[in-house]
Amino acid sequence: MNTESNVRTEAAASRASWAPLVGLFLAQVLMSYNVSALPVSLGGMVETFGVPPTDVSTAIVTYGLVVAALVMVGAKIGQRVGWVIVFRVVVAVFAASAVLMILAPSVGYVITAQALAGASAAIIVPSLVALIAENYHGRQQETAIGSLGSARALAGVSAFLIGGTLATLVGWRQVFVVVLVLAVAVFVLSFRLRGAPGNKVVKIDAVAAVLIGLGIVALTLGVNNLNSWGILSARDAAPFEILGLSPAPLLIVIGVVLVQLFFLWTRRRTRAGKVPLVSLSVFGSSRERAAVYAMFIVVGLEAALNFTIPLYIQIVQGRTPFDTSLAMLPFNLTVFFAAMVVVRFYRRFPPRTIGMFAFGLTTIALVWLAFVVTNNWETLPTILGLFVFGVGQGALVTLVFNVLVTASPKTLAGDVGSVRGTTQNLASAVGTAVAGALLVGILSFNVLSSLADHPELSPELVSQIDLDSVNFVSNDRLKTVLEEQTDASESQVDAAVALNEEARLSALKLGLLLLAGVSAIAIVPASRLPRFRPGEIPESVATGDATLPASPAPED
Repeated sequence: MNTESNVRTEAAASRASWAPLVGLFLAQVLMSYNVSALPVSLGGMVETFGVPPTDVSTAIVTYGLVVAALVMVGAKIGQRVGWVIVFRVVVAVFAASAVLMILAPSVGYVITAQALAGASAAIIVPSLVALIAENYHGRQQETAIGSLGSARALAGVSAFLIGGTLATLVGWRQVFVVVLVLAVAVFVLSFRLRGAPGNKVVKIDAVAAVLIGLGIVALTLGVNNLNSWGILSARDAAPFEILGLSPAPLLIVIGVVLVQLFFLWTRRRTRAGKVPLVSLSVFGSSRERAAVYAMFIVVGLEAALNFTIPLYIQIVQGRTPFDTSLAMLPFNLTVFFAAMVVVRFYRRFPPRTIGMFAFGLTTIALVWLAFVVTNNWETLPTILGLFVFGVGQGALVTLVFNVLVTASPKTLAGDVGSVRGTTQNLASAVGTAVAGALLVGILSFNVLSSLADHPELSPELVSQIDLDSVNFVSNDRLKTVLEEQTDASESQVDAAVALNEEARLSALKLGLLLLAGVSAIAIVPASRLPRFRPGEIPESVATGDATLPASPAPED
C-alpha cells in the first residue's frame, strides 16, 4: 500500500507545470494567426495598395515558401545553438516583421515582412516539438502535442473574428497589431522554458540545405505562376521563355529533381556515418510516409478553402472582412473543437480508421458544397458543408502529427518538427497557389466559352477587353471598367455582368469538385496509416526498427 502511495506521490511530483506550454501554445497561435490574418486583410490591402488580389496572395505564398525552404536548416540551428535561446531570438524577429506589416507603404513591404516571419517560423516550428519533448513526458506530452493542432484552429477563429472586426471597423493594419502583441507575450513566457544547451558538434549539411531549399522554392514558384506565366506556352507576364514555353512547368520539374537529389545525397551521407540535415528514419516506413502525404493533402485543402472563401466574399461580392469572419466562423470553430476532441478517440480507434473516415468527411463536404454553393456563403446548406469539412480537417491535422511524433525517438524531435513544418508550409503555399491558378484558369475558360451565349457582346467590344488577364472582380468594379474604358452600352454592360456572374460561380463549383477529387484520392495514403494508438515520443527506440512506437498494438 505504501509502495502504491509512493508511486502516486512521485508521479504527481514529476508532473511539469503547464506554464511553459502556454508560451508554446501561443507561439503556434502566433504563426497561425499571422497566416490566417492575410486572407482576412485581402480586400483592405487590395484597396490600399491598388493591386490585384493575386499580388496579395503572393505574400501568403512567400511565408509558406520561406518556412518550407528553411525549416530543416532551422532544426539544425536549434540543435546547435540551443532551442530556448534560438526560440527567443526568432520570436523577436517575428515581432519585427509585425511592425513592418503595420507600417508597410506598399505590397512589396508586405511580402518582405512575410518573408521575415517565414524565416522566424522556420525555427519556431521544429522548436515547438523539441521543447515539448524536453519539458513534458507521458500523458502530459500527448496532451501538449495535441494542443498544437487546436492552437492552429483557435488562431483561425481569432483571426477571422478579431481580425475581421478590426479590418472592418479600424483597418487591416491593426489586424497585425495583434501579431505584435502575441509575439511579445511569447517572448516573455519563453523564460519559463527549460532546454538542453546547444551542441556545437552538430553540423549543418550545406549541400542538403541548398538542394532542399532551392527545390522547394522552384516547386512553389512554378506552381504559383502556372496561370500568369502559362501552363505550356509562355504568356506576356512570363519573365522569360524557352523556345516559346512557359518557365512555370520547367521550375516544377527542376524542383522535383532537386528534391530527389536531396534524398539521394542524404542517404549517401547517412551511409557514410555523417549527420544528415534531417534523419530519413522519420520517413522510415510506409506508415510514416502515409502520414506525411496525408498531412500535405489536408493542409493544402485547408489553404485552398481559406483562400477561396475570402476571395469570393471580399473581392467578388465586395463585402467587408467582418462578413468574411462570419462566413468562416462555422469552419474554424469546428476545426478547433475537432482538433481537441479527436484525441479522445485515440483510445478507441487506430489512426488508420480515423484518417480514412476523416478524409471521407472532407470529400463528402466538398462535393456537397460544389452542388449547393451560391454567391452567398451564409446559406444553411453552405454552413453545413463547411461544418462537415471542418470536422474532417481538424481531426486529420492533429492525427497525422501525432502519428509522426509517436513513431520517432525523442532525439529526433527536431527532425519531426522540421518535417512537419516543411510539409505544412509547402502544402499551404501550394494549396493557395493552386487554388488561385485553378480558379482563375477556369474563370478565363468559362468567360471565353460563354461569349457565344451572349450575342449582345459584339466582337468589337470584346476586342477592347484584355481577355488574356481575366481575374476575379466585383460587379461594381466590372461596371466601372466597362463604362470608363470601353464604349459599351447599358445593355452590353448588363450582359457582361451576367456573364461574369455565371463564369465565377461555375469556376467555384468546378474548383470545389476538383478539390473533392483530391480529397478522395487521399483516402489511399490514409489507408496506410498505422493501427497502433498515438502516444509519447519514445526516449529511445530499438535499434532493430527505429520507426515503430514503444508499445505498438498488434496488427489485425
